[in-house]
Amino acid sequence: MWQKDVAEYCKTCDRCQKANKSTGKRLGNMIKIQEPSRPWEIVHMDWVTGLPPGGDRSYNACLVIVDRFSKTPIFLPCHKDDTAMDTALLIWNRVVSWTGISTNIISDRDPKFTSALWKNLHQSFGTKLSFSTPYHPQTDGLAERMIQTLEDMVTRFYAYGLGFKDGYGFTHDWCTLFPALELA
Repeated sequence: MWQKDVAEYCKTCDRCQKANKSTGKRLGNMIKIQEPSRPWEIVHMDWVTGLPPGGDRSYNACLVIVDRFSKTPIFLPCHKDDTAMDTALLIWNRVVSWTGISTNIISDRDPKFTSALWKNLHQSFGTKLSFSTPYHPQTDGLAERMIQTLEDMVTRFYAYGLGFKDGYGFTHDWCTLFPALELA
């Protein structure tokens, strides 16, 4: 019984904690994220994976992009094995034409976002690519929260039955709902 008390005391002892060697990774310095002055100046991006196949191309993932100024989301169906080039083309064709080029993009450290191609694109466009702090997903909290909301909305959709048909006989799945979910 006393061993448990000693172990508990050592966990709370200030001197004991300072004397311990750090065994984990050293975390990077946290930097305050600037607030945007206009829509689509700063965006957050993250992935939703593990979705059931949807759409005419059997998409199984979604790239979530959220404007920091207006909190407006864009949901882009894609494949979880898409390359950095596939992702760049998707954003160029479906987002940049509508929103313009953002000055700062905040994302996690996904290999697609840390690739040399991605860095070169941002350098040529003059945009800043900011990564979330390791082991601190709250840095990209806006995208993380939007993903929770999206998953909740898609789950509710599936609660009504997969691939339901509307009054015109059109079969819907999660991909066809994205335009409406972006407005919700």
